[in-house]
Amino acid sequence: MPAFGAKEVQELRKSTGAGMMDAKKALTEADGDFERATQILREKGLAKAANLASRDNSEGLVAIARDGSGAALVHLKSETDFAAKSDDFRKMTQELADLVLASGPEAVSAKDAEMEDLKLTVKENIEVGTVVRYEAAAGSEIDAYLHGDGRAGVLIEAQGVSPELLHEIALHIAFAKPTYLQRSDVPADEVEKERATLLEITKKEGKPEQAWPKIVEGRLDAWFGERVLLEQGVFGEKETVKSKIGSGTISRFALAMVGG
Repeated sequence: MPAFGAKEVQELRKSTGAGMMDAKKALTEADGDFERATQILREKGLAKAANLASRDNSEGLVAIARDGSGAALVHLKSETDFAAKSDDFRKMTQELADLVLASGPEAVSAKDAEMEDLKLTVKENIEVGTVVRYEAAAGSEIDAYLHGDGRAGVLIEAQGVSPELLHEIALHIAFAKPTYLQRSDVPADEVEKERATLLEITKKEGKPEQAWPKIVEGRLDAWFGERVLLEQGVFGEKETVKSKIGSGTISRFALAMVGG
């Protein structure tokens, strides 16, 4: 006789998300040992999860954790918005952010087993995306902003910028989605590729050859203005972020976006 009954099968199904027959087989194989049966299902789930790895997981959730001088941001990816809105998914995302704040980005690995259990439950390709932790340097200010109920998150560190203005810039980052802080951060090969593209476009427009360099550089400036935080107009207006912060400096920022 098996050392378990329908109640134990139901409990295993509830805790792992496995089907009834899978739960029953696992308990049979484990001689009724609940923890061992859970591990058996996890291992089988891992094999299934490997098949999920190629599936798009552009949904998910961003969570932020803060203390006096530090901030952490974690993006947990899922396949569907439905999974991302579940209580278990939200709880896991926030726990990861809290863990990163306390112990650093590498600490997410401490949740590997629980992550696999979550994959079993929601049956989706779930994985950790962006993970960032900032600790404010002496004389620095850190701001953190969570947008759209976890659809985007921003961390930013600056010196000589008021907390109110820094928060405004954090909101701008979520709005404008910059990729780089300053022009010198953009890879040279990326710049040259864009310059060559803009030159070809300018040539095809029939502009005078002597005007090509100036036209191309003007268009390249606009291209930088779309990607470089300091050169972006705040919330799309004419005043740039660099002008807005005056003598202040921004040392770094991080942006994580669902679907980004």
